[in-house]
Amino acid sequence: MAKKIYILDTSVCLTDANCIRSYGNNDIVLPLKVLEEIDNNKKRQDGCGTNARTIIRNLDALREKGSLSKGVRIDKGKGLICVRMVKREGLPDDLDLMVPDNEIISVALNQKNENPRRKVIVVTRDINMRVKCDSLGLTTEDFQSDQVVKDTDNIYTGFVTHLVDEPILDQFYAGEDVFIDKEELKLNPNQFLMLVSNQNEKKTALGRFTCYSEPIKLLNSNSKRSIWGLKPRNKEQIFAMDLLEDEKINVITLVGKAGCGKTLLAIAAGLSQVVEKGSYSRLVVSRPIQPMGRDIGYLPGSMEEKMSPWVAPIKDNLEFLMANDKSALETYMKQGRIEVEALTYIRGRSIANAFIIIDEAQNLTAHELKTILTRVGENTKIVLTGDIEQIDNVYLDETSNGLTHAVEKFKSFEVSGHVTLLRGERSKVATIASKIL
Repeated sequence: MAKKIYILDTSVCLTDANCIRSYGNNDIVLPLKVLEEIDNNKKRQDGCGTNARTIIRNLDALREKGSLSKGVRIDKGKGLICVRMVKREGLPDDLDLMVPDNEIISVALNQKNENPRRKVIVVTRDINMRVKCDSLGLTTEDFQSDQVVKDTDNIYTGFVTHLVDEPILDQFYAGEDVFIDKEELKLNPNQFLMLVSNQNEKKTALGRFTCYSEPIKLLNSNSKRSIWGLKPRNKEQIFAMDLLEDEKINVITLVGKAGCGKTLLAIAAGLSQVVEKGSYSRLVVSRPIQPMGRDIGYLPGSMEEKMSPWVAPIKDNLEFLMANDKSALETYMKQGRIEVEALTYIRGRSIANAFIIIDEAQNLTAHELKTILTRVGENTKIVLTGDIEQIDNVYLDETSNGLTHAVEKFKSFEVSGHVTLLRGERSKVATIASKIL
């Protein structure tokens, strides 16, 4: 079978700097326009900028092994990579080459004309570009290598329902040890269960699995315990509180729609363990700088004034938990016990003895998330919160964002836990809006 030719779009290169190594022994063609667009993005201070700079360095290293105009072997056992310009002959007359996407498509058409016996495939994350390619008879596909799961239905939820004999539930509530058989049910560390009687489905019990050699931990859904004045309103919030209060768990991911309480619970737990219990020396709350909708451009003022719009939602939650006592919040911030800042200023730091919350983590790339998690020092808990259905980063989706990567990659480790919160508790309006809009 003849080797395939893959034409890579700019969106692919800005998503994964190592994309050129994702296609085995097949050949890769980079249109010159793609290099120009990569160069235009190299000064960005985000994951796209990082990927742009990295792929430029990778191509420069390959250039030293040969000519990119003729083709250079990427690695041993890999195909060739070359850079091509548009040849105007043989192209449709109404294809406007002043449009960057059309110039990239034209290079693919050139390759198809020059290599009639080989399959030419355009790889792009741009949906409209895939539609254009299909209209011109070009085979096209999305870039998939950065997707940690196949689709959203396969994303780990941290919860499972399990049918048991009714006497087992009675033993469980009586405080007797109840174990799960490995052959009976495959579970991850710190996964939550709802044990349901196989005789009466209304008879249930909530528990948390740690490992097969230890009994299931009973979670009392009728408990009146609270964190910093917050009481759980549903079983998912009970699960989240249980994880947030467990000092043995260092990495927690909370995923849910707007208004489900994920950020508020995380901040309440942080305040409780920093201010009340003293388990950590400070609470660090941050979020990525990613605008929703059209960006308003550069903001005037000092660094604090520039950051104010980005951290305003976090301060709203803090003020709510402080009963709108702004003076107390300012005092804690001046003492350094509470830090609120944009994520740009967390990267590069080493943070020890802290309770860290990264809000809106769905807008992080896997690379950015790795950079943040590798900054975590001793005696530090990090909580990642976000809604994978509200992604503002154009190069990410529900299955490729950093938060989903964290959920899937950490689920098998005892130091981590995950909860998917389902019910909105902010208000009736917020709950209805999340469902119908």
